[in-house]
Amino acid sequence: MTRAHLPGILAMAAIVVASNILVQHLFGNWLTWGAFTYPLAFLVTDVMNRVYGAQAARKVVFAGFLVGVVCSLIGTQVMLQGDGFTFPAVTLRIAIGSGLAFLTAQLLDVGIFAALRTGVWWKAPLVSTLVGSTVDTALFFTIAFSAGLTFIEPGNNVSWAGEVLPILGFGPAAPLWVSLAIADWAVKLTLALIALAPFRWITARVAHTA
Repeated sequence: MTRAHLPGILAMAAIVVASNILVQHLFGNWLTWGAFTYPLAFLVTDVMNRVYGAQAARKVVFAGFLVGVVCSLIGTQVMLQGDGFTFPAVTLRIAIGSGLAFLTAQLLDVGIFAALRTGVWWKAPLVSTLVGSTVDTALFFTIAFSAGLTFIEPGNNVSWAGEVLPILGFGPAAPLWVSLAIADWAVKLTLALIALAPFRWITARVAHTA
C-alpha cells in the first residue's frame, strides 16, 4: 500500500460509514438517503482500478471494508433518542448487511472491470458497476430487513420494513423493504451512468499526476 492509495482508502471508508447511517433515514416513500451516497464507492473502486490496477483496487476495497466494519460496530454502541425511544446509530443487521454486500459487490466490480479494461473506456466502469450494484442491493436489503433473517438481531424491530404494500405504490403486494430495494437499485443504475463523466475526468487527472 502506497501513499497514493490513501485518498482512495479514506474516501471509501467515509462512504461506507455515511451510507450505514443514512440508509436508516427515508427520502420520500421508497428511498433512503444512503441510496445517494453508497454508489460513490463504485466510482472510487473503478478509479483506483483504472489508474493503479486491480491489485491496488482490491487493497483499497479491503482497507475500506475493515475501516467501515470497525466504524459500523462502533455505531451499534452509539445510542440515539427519537420518538420516545432509544435506538443505535447503526444496527447490527445493517452493519453486517452493509459489510457483506460491500465486500462481495466491490470485489465482483474489481474482477469485471479487470476483465473489460482493454475495451472502450466506458465499458469496464459501466458494466462492473451495474453488476456490482445489483448484487449489493440484493444482499444488503435482504440481510438488513428481511423477516426471515430476524435471528441475526432479535432485538432489532424491523417490522416497519415488513409492512406489505404494493411495490412502489402500484405493483403487486410485497414487504416495504422490497420497494426500498428496487428504488435503491434504480438510483444506483442512474448514478452509474452519471458517474461515467467524473470517472473519465478523475482518472485523466490522477493518471497525469501519478
